[in-house]
Amino acid sequence: MAGELILVVEDNPLNLKLLRDVLGARGYRVAEATTAEEGIGMAKSQLPALILMDVRLPGMDGIAALAELRKDAATREIPVVAITASAMPDERRDILAAGFDGYQAKPLSLKDLRAEVQRFVGA
Repeated sequence: MAGELILVVEDNPLNLKLLRDVLGARGYRVAEATTAEEGIGMAKSQLPALILMDVRLPGMDGIAALAELRKDAATREIPVVAITASAMPDERRDILAAGFDGYQAKPLSLKDLRAEVQRFVGA
């Protein structure tokens, strides 16, 4: 459903803008974080319907951030989709095995991204 809050955790300004624009055009509200630590704090305070998280972030990486989110009862059930340039089949397997609910490879396919978001929060 449009209007749902999606948290984007991405350190690349161009990717962040792309995600903001694509999601905003679909009617979603977008919260933005550029580090895993900032994203964890925002997830706990804002309780988004979905988190799109880069795996390679400065400081704490996305896999460690996901583990922190899963430890907290308030954020444990929020779906988290990995957004990553790690596109090899074994990397995808490892990322999903870490507990991510979905996976989108960079460069992003807008069609696949929209379908993935819709899978969790609707159109």
